[in-house]
Amino acid sequence: MPTKIAVIGMGYVGVPIAALLADVEGYDVTGVQRRSDRSGWKIEVLNSGKSCFEGLEPGLDELLARVVKKGTFRVTDDYQVLKDAEIILIDVQTPTDADDHSPSYDSVKDVSRQIGKYLRQGVLLITESTVAPGTTQHVIRPIIETESGKVAGRDFLLAYSYERVMPGKLIEYIVDMPRVVGGINRESELKAVEMYKKIVRKPVFSTDILTAEAAKTMENAYRDVNIAFANEMALICESLGIDVWEVQKLINARSDRHMHLPGAGVGGHCLPKDTWLLRYGLRAYGREPLEAELISLARAINDHMPLHMAELARRSIESHGGKMEKSKVVILGVAYLEDSDDTRNTPASSLALELSRLGCQVVAHDPYVKELPGIKILPDLYEAARGADALTIVTKHKEYYQLDFARLKQLMRTPVIIDGRRIVNADEAKKHGFIFSLLGRGR
Repeated sequence: MPTKIAVIGMGYVGVPIAALLADVEGYDVTGVQRRSDRSGWKIEVLNSGKSCFEGLEPGLDELLARVVKKGTFRVTDDYQVLKDAEIILIDVQTPTDADDHSPSYDSVKDVSRQIGKYLRQGVLLITESTVAPGTTQHVIRPIIETESGKVAGRDFLLAYSYERVMPGKLIEYIVDMPRVVGGINRESELKAVEMYKKIVRKPVFSTDILTAEAAKTMENAYRDVNIAFANEMALICESLGIDVWEVQKLINARSDRHMHLPGAGVGGHCLPKDTWLLRYGLRAYGREPLEAELISLARAINDHMPLHMAELARRSIESHGGKMEKSKVVILGVAYLEDSDDTRNTPASSLALELSRLGCQVVAHDPYVKELPGIKILPDLYEAARGADALTIVTKHKEYYQLDFARLKQLMRTPVIIDGRRIVNADEAKKHGFIFSLLGRGR
């Protein structure tokens, strides 16, 4: 008999991990997806053997078609499938509150109650959702034990293993990235490692649950701090009248230096919230009161960058005699990551909000994203640019590398381009009469 696996949450983590496991000989996988107006459609799409993501995902379409045809993968909204599951993975979202940055664990708690209701003896339960250090032990475990009457480590195995996926590289980053597994006891660690080794080609490291949870949030806090440094250097270079991109190249000419790239903002499921999850875990479960000032400051700097993009647009428009409250500004790129449809925590939302506050008419274009609350998205780039006073480039979609400057110049009211990702040929834009600003380059 095949080992029955349930993966709860059919998002950017749940879909590829479920499909990869379903392709393993001896595994039978059921995805569990809540049926709602916003995401219920995924069930039918995935059951037809197709990807539910609009962005480019090499290998995923072929993999899904194969495992659905084999009959080893299907998706349902019925939690009763958990009664037969021998391995359960939790892959639901864990957003943070916009005001105090505390985690919202509504989905995790609800899923934990459902698991407890149907949990069978000896199940291996693995949390893959990114959580604050201490969450598996202090939130997930008590709910499941209370609901099931079973004890972790004795009646069921409990582990944590974090994802490192990125839209556009979902399969690659699961298969070809080292894996970290934390267990409540040695048996939990070994069982989880055994499963992951069937799909991961790189080393699988094992540790305790708290260390694994902390490693995930610290890994992304590290990236967040480094990006914040690059962004602050970009602001400094603008003030000094020099080019941060040249500075970055000169620094990185030394092989043991790696200054990151600045940009229009930091988005995605991980970086904008994992730093806050780390701070929350420290405050909730740490033994000493620490403020975690560096990582908090990094978050503030990175959150400021979309507002700075709006400021660059204001300067350029007003230098041409225009006024922000009468201007039309186009945001190019609504997804947070190039060539994907992932809009989670996208800096485009903050930019749109700030431009609207300044009185602008705001429209957007994205080749992969059709709608996003708070932003009017037009399907045609050049139609969006008609009558515009500025284009602000937020996302490095391939389409934006080949802008038709002559056509844009004819369509726009004011020829302003603000490049937040360094993808525009500045000389070409200026040759066509554009007022061009590159984030991090002093005028």
